[in-house]
Amino acid sequence: MRTDAEIQKDILNQLKWEAFLNAAEIGVAVKDGVVTLSGQVDSYYKKIGAELAVRKIAGVKAVAEEIQVGVSPVYLRSDAEIAKAVTDALKWHTAVEEDKIKILVEKGVVTLSGEVDWNYQRQAVVDAIRNMAGITRVNNYVTVKPGVTSADIQQKISDALERHATIDSEKIRVELVGHKVILRGTVRSLAEKDDAELAAWSAPGITSVENRLTIAVREYSF
Repeated sequence: MRTDAEIQKDILNQLKWEAFLNAAEIGVAVKDGVVTLSGQVDSYYKKIGAELAVRKIAGVKAVAEEIQVGVSPVYLRSDAEIAKAVTDALKWHTAVEEDKIKILVEKGVVTLSGEVDWNYQRQAVVDAIRNMAGITRVNNYVTVKPGVTSADIQQKISDALERHATIDSEKIRVELVGHKVILRGTVRSLAEKDDAELAAWSAPGITSVENRLTIAVREYSF
């Protein structure tokens, strides 16, 4: 089993490895495999990037994200400017039907709502704007519209997990309850857990994924 000190060391090295991050701005605390990130960065993109970097590390069971976004004067934008930039970005993004998305901006916080046909469209809305200057947080309340689920959708999700190079599909069970997928079993990392959830979301007609996968503790021999 990896110690908290070993996990913390790997996280700090990973943060240094990510070229767009300044590791000195980010505090890292680890207790029983649960990582708490603190500090202040100058963009929402860096905040999210730090969390994604941590989720790659073996032994991490969960991430508590407490990093604050303090936009530097160079990148300050009014809410009206941010709202226009978000609207324009969604208009030009081929995966987004911008007329289905409602946008609210208050003190740099962007709140998105509406209904789309697929989860990849829901995620594309955030991907299109998360590196914009002036944004301090994004609340994604966009939902996926219920669709028609085929009788063999459960098997199709299992097949998709099996095809995925980073997923050990033999340790994952897939349940289908109406339009909801429930994932159970064990994975080796938070990153694998995320990949399994994304694979399940790719199924047609799915409106929610309940990820109950747990992270197996690896034993290390010395």
